[in-house]
Amino acid sequence: MTSKPRNLLLTLDAFETLFHPRPSVPEQYASAAHHFGLPQTAITPDRVRTAFKPVFQAQSAARPNYGRDDVLRNRYAGPRQWWAEIIRGTVLQALTTTTTTSSSSTSNTNNEKKIDLPDGLVDYLLDRFASKDGYALYDDVNPFFSRMRTLKETTGRLGPFDRVLVGVVSNSDDRVPAVLKSLGLRVGDCRADEGVDSMRLSGFEERGASSSSSSSSSDVVNDIDLVITSYEAGVEKPNPRIFEVAMRQAMALAGTAASGDWTCVHVGDDWEKDYQAAVGAGWEGYFLAREADADGRNVVRSLVDLIPVLEAYR
Repeated sequence: MTSKPRNLLLTLDAFETLFHPRPSVPEQYASAAHHFGLPQTAITPDRVRTAFKPVFQAQSAARPNYGRDDVLRNRYAGPRQWWAEIIRGTVLQALTTTTTTSSSSTSNTNNEKKIDLPDGLVDYLLDRFASKDGYALYDDVNPFFSRMRTLKETTGRLGPFDRVLVGVVSNSDDRVPAVLKSLGLRVGDCRADEGVDSMRLSGFEERGASSSSSSSSSDVVNDIDLVITSYEAGVEKPNPRIFEVAMRQAMALAGTAASGDWTCVHVGDDWEKDYQAAVGAGWEGYFLAREADADGRNVVRSLVDLIPVLEAYR
């Protein structure tokens, strides 16, 4: 009697798990502002850092998940507009912040209305943070994918698993695939497909008929087979539905092999939104603690350390 094939779906968080801003976001905002002629004395990384948090929180509350619901109602332009409003709000707030506490919030608001940002600044930052210009991979990422790529190109096996699919599950907008590609990783075409309308979501990535299927016609072995973002999936971690979307897409990608047994594993740097969320969805979870003070069976210090853990599965 032939046993069913064993499939592994391994998903990874993106931001602060695979890549990180380099230099910091406030430093990049300030440097761009100076490049476009705004005064260095007014736009400093510290002022940007102070301004960014409340602007980001207000935007997240007003238009959750990058304004997805409003996009589907044709009332909003999606992540690019979402982030453009944050950039404008952050820079304007930094410009109108003084070193004294005499300015009221009302006067700041009035000042913001009178200030025009330099042409090109917002688009420059939008494009920068959609590519390798704004980010760097962690040191363990390329060695990890190099090992995984070798496995895929040779036996295709990892420990007891006959087939391995690697994905990204991220509370992000659709820039993630472009950032990963720009950083040198091979990324397949499979995305979330929560309803017909979601394939027409406006965003950074060009969508077409191939966006919900794999690039199976190519001989290229992908490092990342599928990317599931909260913007496209319609829910954010720790909601278990985003993991259900990832599982459904992986099974569609696997085709005839989908009838085998599946083990699902998610890894990320956020204890609640990655480890606990995965466990809550019925998956195995691992907390990536490169520098955090954490120990335990489901804690790894490096993505490379994850490989022998998976090889030891029974």
